[in-house]
Amino acid sequence: MRPPLEALPQQEADRFRRAYCGLCHTLGRRYGPAARMILNYDFTYLAILLSDPAEAAPCRRRCVSSPIRPRDYQPATPALELAADESVILAWWQLRDGVADHGFWKGLGYRGGAAALGPAYRRAAAARPDFDARVRRQLAALADLEKARCPSMDAAADTFAQLLAAAAADVTDPVRRRVLEQMLYHLGRWVYLIDAADDLEKDAASGNYNPVALRYGLTDGKWDEESRQAFARTLDHSVHMIATAFELWDFGVWRPLLESTVYTALFAVGRAVLEGTFHRPPPREQRKKHKKETT
Repeated sequence: MRPPLEALPQQEADRFRRAYCGLCHTLGRRYGPAARMILNYDFTYLAILLSDPAEAAPCRRRCVSSPIRPRDYQPATPALELAADESVILAWWQLRDGVADHGFWKGLGYRGGAAALGPAYRRAAAARPDFDARVRRQLAALADLEKARCPSMDAAADTFAQLLAAAAADVTDPVRRRVLEQMLYHLGRWVYLIDAADDLEKDAASGNYNPVALRYGLTDGKWDEESRQAFARTLDHSVHMIATAFELWDFGVWRPLLESTVYTALFAVGRAVLEGTFHRPPPREQRKKHKKETT
């Protein structure tokens, strides 16, 4: 999920950056410096979704990434703490999945990352055992589908979507929880499908499981026009369902950021992936870009 910061009013771009920095500080305070390395835009959007409609008064301080110029950031809130805990759990399982998907040498980076994040993961799992158990269960189900080379694109996407929907399980208001679960479910479905589409050529070369390729019979990782259009409709349906749930709740000051993501950014990313022009910066590049934008 890429926020269209360049298209937003400056006050909204600044609000996103305060949330981004707030999540970074919360990760560092709760889990130490190593946990800050998992910070990215996706986890920031999770924090924003979970946040109260009003923005807390920002704090201002220097930090490791900005040792000279102080930056405004969101103070630790229950939403940021929940997002930090769930981000650590999701990141650790993602690293473990990388270990399982790669051989010894190619998996060394994933092993190193998982080892560095291990203490933080254990604390986060202890704090959010239900979420950790849900992630573990859904990833195991997804692994089973991959081993069976299940040709159902929807079955694989549903498994990951249920995982992400669980991120809202600790929200106390039942109506808000239902709205967030629906948004996160369809966002999880969209994320899984767009990742699979982005990996088509790579998976075709390696022989890795790709349910999108199996669904449309894309043996070489290349789209034919009919399949491309059918898949675009599937992606758009997920975005429309996100938007439907989004309109059922008052997100307060966060509405412009979320609205621009739902109605603009997701469509733009989907189009770029299908056209082969999408470039996904790694977390380090995201942080460097963020630092440049705030100086």
